[in-house]
Amino acid sequence: MQFSLKAQGSNNIYTVSHPELTYKARKELHKAARRFLEISSRLLLQSLDEHFSHVDADPHEVALWVLLKRTQSPNKAIRLQAVQELAGNHHWRDYQYQTAAQVIDQRTAVGLARTPRVDLRFFLRTPSLPDLEDGGLWCFGGNGLPYAQSLTSVPSQKVESFCLQALVQHSKSHCDHIVANGGVQLLQRMYQLRKDSLKIQRNIVRIIGNLALNESIHQAIAQSGWVSVLAEMMQSPHIMQASHAARALANLDREAVNEKYQDGIYILHPQTRSNQPIKADVLFIHGILGAAFKTWRQKDRVTSEEKDETGSTENYTECWPKSWLAADCPNLRVLSVEYDSHLSDWMSKCPAENQRTSLAYRSQELLKKLKQAGIGDRPVIWVAHSMGGLLVKKILLDASMDPDMHGLLNNTKGMMFYSVPHHGTSMAEYSVNVRYLLFPSIEVRELCKDSPALRNLNENFLIMAKERQFKVLSFAETEPTNIGPMIKLLVVPTQSANLGIGELIEVDVDHLNICKPEKKDSFLYKRSLQFIQEVLQSYISL
Repeated sequence: MQFSLKAQGSNNIYTVSHPELTYKARKELHKAARRFLEISSRLLLQSLDEHFSHVDADPHEVALWVLLKRTQSPNKAIRLQAVQELAGNHHWRDYQYQTAAQVIDQRTAVGLARTPRVDLRFFLRTPSLPDLEDGGLWCFGGNGLPYAQSLTSVPSQKVESFCLQALVQHSKSHCDHIVANGGVQLLQRMYQLRKDSLKIQRNIVRIIGNLALNESIHQAIAQSGWVSVLAEMMQSPHIMQASHAARALANLDREAVNEKYQDGIYILHPQTRSNQPIKADVLFIHGILGAAFKTWRQKDRVTSEEKDETGSTENYTECWPKSWLAADCPNLRVLSVEYDSHLSDWMSKCPAENQRTSLAYRSQELLKKLKQAGIGDRPVIWVAHSMGGLLVKKILLDASMDPDMHGLLNNTKGMMFYSVPHHGTSMAEYSVNVRYLLFPSIEVRELCKDSPALRNLNENFLIMAKERQFKVLSFAETEPTNIGPMIKLLVVPTQSANLGIGELIEVDVDHLNICKPEKKDSFLYKRSLQFIQEVLQSYISL
């Protein structure tokens, strides 16, 4: 391997073969290094308000050290500006990036990681991890996991997914124990070993995001190399990967972020630090068997005729609120909520999990999370699909009974409902095997057509909505949905999707695609965007 070296103030260029440096090359290299250290030490000893014109050094060199020093200013505004300028200068040399990586502190590193398109050379490589103990990868806290080790017939990635799901829950309440027993390093090793599994990596970063809610753990997270990993993941072309990293970094960024994002609350926009002031929030809530991302993806393209004019599907988006709405309304904060809506063996065996499937429990749980995320501090529009709309109504009714949540209620300006069964669905009256495909939990009873619980929820919400003059737009499906190979039915008829106030629009799509526009210029998206802009126009200038 060869490289070229040019000493400062010299026209001589030395081509050096590694590791046999010539004596003259080594001498010049040592001289340049001493000069660099001398300049940097002089700069660091001077105060921020001093001029550096008297320093005999490359102005570009001086600029780097000035910015690095300003990141340590006692003035927060100066620190934030310095991080922005540091990341925005794309003319640093490679050794300058390496120097910066060595001297920046945890706070600055997080700020750089949350800067759009930051150069990853600002971050140190992840530290080397200790060798595995005899207990294997899942030797945690000194004790192996016999359950995982005994599942020899189960693929290792499946076993790891089971363990990660357990850690997701424990990371909310046992974060100190996880960190004290080397869990952060264990997760770092697993992340590096499972680069081939996006799902496993997302679950790992989900755990890191939960741990980051505890500020006393931030140093342990940073020392384990997670800031550089999250910075790289933020630049992933996969929206889900980037959004999980964005949540973790936002929870680490106590310099520029006041809110805390609990498990299941994802920032779709803005995912990085921005000079754009946020004027309002738009909150997306999925229905049963939905998710924070897949519910809001673009309508799937299944035929060649559905490709764009270039013949490719590159413009397809995994999440239209992130790709389209954020671009059209940059001064909105766009959040997506995820909650467990799947029937599983764990639920059936755990009484706490059974309780969590009720609307009442989910409403109280989400209210706490939304308050920590700052929902209610500015105008908000709710966007919901299917049973998610019932959850929105329950959340707002519960908020009206809690004095601490009146800000959320007072700042609610409108809501969009995509095929929400306000008056129930005949789906709930089908056989157990069929109805569980879309409504697999206690809510089945609540969703029965004309059920007392559903009627009371709707009547009480209508009274509140009329008093507070909420703006409402509802979309109704008109196409039947394929439920398995033998059944095709209209899941939420127009009569049930009609809340009784606001505008109701029928769309020629089925229940699953009512919230998935075909493309950005389709009626479904354009009308949704128009509603958001009209509702918020008196509060913000979009």
